[in-house]
Amino acid sequence: MSVTRNARTRWTGDLQDGGGTTSFVSSGLPDTPVTWAARSNEPEGKTSPEELIAAAHASCYSMALSGSLGKAGYTADEIVTEAAVDFKPGTGITGVALSVRATIPGIGAEEFDEIAAATKDGCPVSQALKAVPITLEAKLG
Repeated sequence: MSVTRNARTRWTGDLQDGGGTTSFVSSGLPDTPVTWAARSNEPEGKTSPEELIAAAHASCYSMALSGSLGKAGYTADEIVTEAAVDFKPGTGITGVALSVRATIPGIGAEEFDEIAAATKDGCPVSQALKAVPITLEAKLG
């Protein structure tokens, strides 16, 4: 069964001085302001497409890693994933750096590293972002 999630952004004004509001239609999360300045400089309480992609990638990778660990017979006490999406004005998104720290009873470092790396390649958001380099730093503990 396919599932569709929706978001909407309403933008007014030009690129440099205008702004918009992103609405999370499916979940009903609070509306979030978005501007070019937040994308290319400091966020100042606003979001950017890259931050939204980072949130999607971090949450997807955490879920995918939990699933991969389960298939290997492990249950994590905790998985904390951070995704950093690099954006260069005039070029676009240039890469994603995933960093995960997990506490998993009974797993060895080598097996964890193998599962974490395979999960990076198989994560649905990683698949969607194949056009850019994706790195992974994975640590137990």
